[in-house]
Amino acid sequence: MMKFLLWCVLLVLCWPLAILALVLYPIVWLILLPFRVVGIAVEGVLQLVWALITLPARLLRAVEHFCWFWGDSEPEPGDPSEVNRGRR
Repeated sequence: MMKFLLWCVLLVLCWPLAILALVLYPIVWLILLPFRVVGIAVEGVLQLVWALITLPARLLRAVEHFCWFWGDSEPEPGDPSEVNRGRR
């Protein structure tokens, strides 16, 4: 809404510039569109690289969790994680 009000003020003060802005805005948007697509692609690639880098740590955490869950190493009695899981 604020952009529209500013455009109306520009229309009153200098209507040729306001009309020029109205015509050029879609053209500039179309010119910048490929850069947005490249930005989305680069962001996806960086997220993939980050996921691959952190995968070993996440796998080790998951193995530790499942070892405890299946009873390979029981927690101490009164362990808060034991109460949260509803065991015993």
